[in-house]
Amino acid sequence: MGIQILVASSLSRKAVSRFIERNSLGELLSGTYTRDDAGGVKSAPLVNALGGASLAREKTMFLTDTLEGIKTARTVGVHPILMMNDPDEAQRLAMHNPAGGVVSLHEMPDFIRLIAAQFERGRSENAST
Repeated sequence: MGIQILVASSLSRKAVSRFIERNSLGELLSGTYTRDDAGGVKSAPLVNALGGASLAREKTMFLTDTLEGIKTARTVGVHPILMMNDPDEAQRLAMHNPAGGVVSLHEMPDFIRLIAAQFERGRSENAST
């Protein structure tokens, strides 16, 4: 699909490494950025990931399940995508207008295709005006 998958987390490098290893995700990832790499600053792992991977902010999605994650994504100029783990919490967080939401990571390929199509449609509309 021509995408990069990165982990940008406020967790420690050790915790992120355990998660990646336990779920056999290592070969799927282009990189990891943690609070340890960022000196403990909460938004810094995401900012480091954007710079380290040379990502265009308008084409970047940040999967989060917290209000702080939604706010951080907006602050750095990327699209917050709500991971809806708990129905009650998801309903509360949806009031903060994330760019979209998924219930399962299995939905991500279709979600990425949808966002890519919308982005391309927007580009072609802007080019014709």
